[in-house]
Amino acid sequence: MTPKTPEQSKTIMTDLVLPSETNPLNNLFGGELLARMDRAASIAARRHSRRIVVTASVNHVAFNRSVPLGSVVTVEAKVSRAFKTSMEVFLDVWIEDRESGIRDKANEAIYTFVAVDETGRPIQVPEIEPETKLETERYAAALRRKQLSLVLAGKMKPNDATELKALFQ
Repeated sequence: MTPKTPEQSKTIMTDLVLPSETNPLNNLFGGELLARMDRAASIAARRHSRRIVVTASVNHVAFNRSVPLGSVVTVEAKVSRAFKTSMEVFLDVWIEDRESGIRDKANEAIYTFVAVDETGRPIQVPEIEPETKLETERYAAALRRKQLSLVLAGKMKPNDATELKALFQ
């Protein structure tokens, strides 16, 4: 399989926060933002793999800023690393200032997707070749996150987690 770049999977979804999507404080429900991120990440994973993809896990979500009613919200998703059948997708969430048009990062998340065939069995995906400094950093960190997850789940022995051991040497 020919490796792909994160840019080839880039997905940008922009939408407006409506009253039916807000809590009593007039901020976007966290679950609504999670759903938007899941859709954007799914598209990015599908663009990378060109296969049916399923959400395997939500690895990290940081709700750093609330998203007020009426805000223009942009979710940007890119595959940060591909493993044998799974892909880590990194998401950045931006809020656009209504008056100046300046975008500020509000939240971020990391999802994992698995590519599957028509019967639902995992299928191999292309590797990722990062191009930018940020893509390279996210690529390297993805392996550490995967090893930590496997160790915590009891699927990898701590001594086999070479990337994690390297952090402490």
